[in-house]
Amino acid sequence: MLKFDVLIIGSGLAGMTLALHLAEQRRVCVITKRDLLEGSSSYAQGGIAAVLDTGDSVEHHIADTLVAGAGLCNEASSRFIVEHSKEAIDWLIELGVPFTRDEAHQTGYHLTREGGHSHRRIIHAADATGAAVTSTLGQKLRAHPNITLLEEHIAVDLITSAKLGQEGKRCFGAYALDKASDRIITIAAQHTIIASGGTGKVYLYTTNPDTATGDGIAMGWRAGCRVANMEFIQFHPTCLYHPHSKSFLISEAVRGEGGILKLPDGTRFMPEHDARAELAPRDIVARAIDFEMKKHGLDCVYLDISYKPAAFVREHFPNIYAHCLALGIDITQQPIPVVPAAHYTCGGLVTDLAGQTDVEGLFAVGEAACTGLHGANRLASNSLLECMVIGKAASALILTQPEQKLPEIPDWDDSQVTDPDEEVVISHNWDELRRAMWDYVGIVRTNKRLKRALHRIELLKLEVDEYYSHFHVGNDLIELRNLLLCAELIVRSAMERKESRGLHYSRDYPDTLSEAHETILTPD
Repeated sequence: MLKFDVLIIGSGLAGMTLALHLAEQRRVCVITKRDLLEGSSSYAQGGIAAVLDTGDSVEHHIADTLVAGAGLCNEASSRFIVEHSKEAIDWLIELGVPFTRDEAHQTGYHLTREGGHSHRRIIHAADATGAAVTSTLGQKLRAHPNITLLEEHIAVDLITSAKLGQEGKRCFGAYALDKASDRIITIAAQHTIIASGGTGKVYLYTTNPDTATGDGIAMGWRAGCRVANMEFIQFHPTCLYHPHSKSFLISEAVRGEGGILKLPDGTRFMPEHDARAELAPRDIVARAIDFEMKKHGLDCVYLDISYKPAAFVREHFPNIYAHCLALGIDITQQPIPVVPAAHYTCGGLVTDLAGQTDVEGLFAVGEAACTGLHGANRLASNSLLECMVIGKAASALILTQPEQKLPEIPDWDDSQVTDPDEEVVISHNWDELRRAMWDYVGIVRTNKRLKRALHRIELLKLEVDEYYSHFHVGNDLIELRNLLLCAELIVRSAMERKESRGLHYSRDYPDTLSEAHETILTPD
């Protein structure tokens, strides 16, 4: 058994922030399913929203967040996170993150604007901000003597007082599969943090990496945590549509810098859907594209920034330009084929502003958590900000906690199971789940579609639970088990909401109710 002061499950920006803030005073273990940098944070393109310009203000940023969140944002959470935005950016700059400079600007940095924002407030590193941030922090994390990094380890389940037959509701660490040795290890900790990201892979088409399988949300639910607002899945309006490109995002900033959405015949359509046109919040743009594709029977629409000077396009979007060019698309000369794709989980495990869940000793930070910031629709580039602000707040609280004696924890018992006989069950069920979610629980929903989805999920869960009980667990089985639970939570939350709001649009309930209420589910 391994013992640490703090166990962090996930190595995105939320997990890295916590690890670096805690490591001077605590022994920290970070486990990550693949390589340290293989997570959604690394793929974030646009940047981080923060109040840096003197022409901007905390009030403006909060107002934009509340508007995008369609009346469901927690205003206190939004204020806390936005008020600490400059401090978070200053920390990254101090650590050496190479944000794009603009010496003519009062801050010394280039700020861009994205959909839903009233001001230019997105600080970025060209069009690969997430990679710049996580690679910088990753180097610090790898070099720190108090941080143990376990790559190629996937958490199987949390170790709780209930599992140990004890009274109370506390977490003592987690069991994790070491994929190299195919052995399940026990990691005990005073404090456990879920920083494992969202559930994008529950859908057939997503901008997320393969690691986004909702593991932390599922483990937290099984441990006794409530979840909130799981029906609000943000579909990014502009994912590159190309047979040889998997899940490549075309940044919000392309529209922020003047990109225009067009039909194949060159007709612009966004002004017909919203006065803000291409700069409307993501839910509106994604629904508009979905509407136009269905109306005209299209496979995709087109995002055109080719009317801008070629040098401007190459300077602002070097990675997007290079990726598209490798596929034969010169974005300085021709429009980019795009489709909506599942992008961000706005709901998650219910936490306070220090990341505390309903289970003592268990915290959740980042996309796996629901602080109330994102409401019914996330404002672009608020997510990385939330990771840092809540991550730092959680670390500050953990450092005040007295040490508690850990109980005896038994090793994982797999003496009663055998090797799987037909692994095709896993791949088949994985595919069936993702297609069902895309068809029935996508951008536009109906009662009938949701019932169909839930019926299929329940059947798949029975199969997978039986498989889990009888065979040695592997990475794909762990992920599928978690995805099925997250899918069920998404569908059950969607069935609870008898209105259309933000990212949840129902043909059966097209109107928005006068009062906004969170959807909170509680484990039995």
